[in-house]
Amino acid sequence: MKRVVKAACLIPVLAASLFFVACEGKEPQEAKLQKATDVEAVLAADKRNGDMSMGSVARDYVALVLELGNHDKSYVDAYYGPAQWREQAEQSQASPADIAKRGSALIAQLPGEGTADGSLDGLRLHYLRTQLAALVAHARSLAGESERNFVKEARELYDTEPPRQDYSSFDPLLQELNELLPGEGPLSTRVQAFRQRYEIPADKLQGVFDAAIAECRLRTKHYIPLPQDENFALEYVSDKPWSGYNWYQGSSHSLIQVNRGLPITIDRAIDLGCHEGYPGHHTYNALLEQTLVKEHGWVEYSVYPLFSPQSLIAEGSANYGIELAFPGEEKTHFEMKVLYPLAGLDPQSAPKYDRVMALVDKLSFAGNEIARQYIDGEIAADQVAALFEKYTLMSPAKAKQRKDFVDAYGAYVINYNWGKKLVADYVERDTNSAEERWQRFAKLLSSPRLPSSLDW
Repeated sequence: MKRVVKAACLIPVLAASLFFVACEGKEPQEAKLQKATDVEAVLAADKRNGDMSMGSVARDYVALVLELGNHDKSYVDAYYGPAQWREQAEQSQASPADIAKRGSALIAQLPGEGTADGSLDGLRLHYLRTQLAALVAHARSLAGESERNFVKEARELYDTEPPRQDYSSFDPLLQELNELLPGEGPLSTRVQAFRQRYEIPADKLQGVFDAAIAECRLRTKHYIPLPQDENFALEYVSDKPWSGYNWYQGSSHSLIQVNRGLPITIDRAIDLGCHEGYPGHHTYNALLEQTLVKEHGWVEYSVYPLFSPQSLIAEGSANYGIELAFPGEEKTHFEMKVLYPLAGLDPQSAPKYDRVMALVDKLSFAGNEIARQYIDGEIAADQVAALFEKYTLMSPAKAKQRKDFVDAYGAYVINYNWGKKLVADYVERDTNSAEERWQRFAKLLSSPRLPSSLDW
């Protein structure tokens, strides 16, 4: 789990009331080990289901993820399994090379790939095999056994190969933005000046985020039954290479952090409320825990390794969930009716702002190409921020933050936009109504699907 340099005091967010407050000077609490899965109960479930071999590999997989976390503090994004397993892992002296070898041996213990029939057992087998392969790849990278390569990293860690795009393919988007925001100076400067008019005043943040998150939750619960006791806490942080983060803590509880180190514009209220909360990360993790850990006793889902194929599903579904919860013009209409007045902004200007931001969002794929060239050594480090400013129209501060993100997380950047595309294709395939899309989305969030099993 990542350490937060500056954090806010922890405020519970209850179903009846949502709070968004901040204070300085406290480190956020470690993700608490909630009520742990009972080991004997897991063993008994494995025996009843006749899958002792699978259960044994699953438990060893959890151990390897936790042990690799000793060498990469970002790796274990969440863990809510038996406390003694974490304690044992913390005492491990295994090197990344040792962990890679043990991971490869575990893959060899798994039965054949089986039939791609979409059954839970078949998806579970594929999940374990694919997640273990990613673990081995990351361990080998930490051991210095492989050179960095963007496509190789995407394939080995995230189970996909994103498309490459020439910078010229983004020219029509840049041209349309030029026409929407005419004037002197670089387009990135004009976009940032335009966005500044939509920043949420500090004294309005609580009201805006309360309303946005409440609406995200209401729309999600209309289609997806959530665990009765689900809950989360919200913190402000700063000096982070991301805008928001969900730290899932088990028992349907999350710690959601929002980075106030950069200005927060009006569109980010719904984006963060959906992405980090409903129907995004909080919902995804709560459904996985309820369905796969508690109901099936599959302990491999009690740990979430960040650099793994699961992250593409997590980030892709969280981004797609924004459009699912607010389809078409509904996001703009809700912002105009509720959020703009709360923020003291002019609602009549919302359509143009949302059009500008939709075009900027499509430019995020240029960011993938910048990250690829940087990781592959085709461009120097001092060129990266300038390219982010030119092709993704980020401010200098945001461009620097994005370079820091690529330094820290590498090819992880593909999970947001390419992941969203893959999830959208899965959800919208053969669905003709909002209810059918929500049902398919909920199916994805409560199953072991990974990028390469989305067609099952």
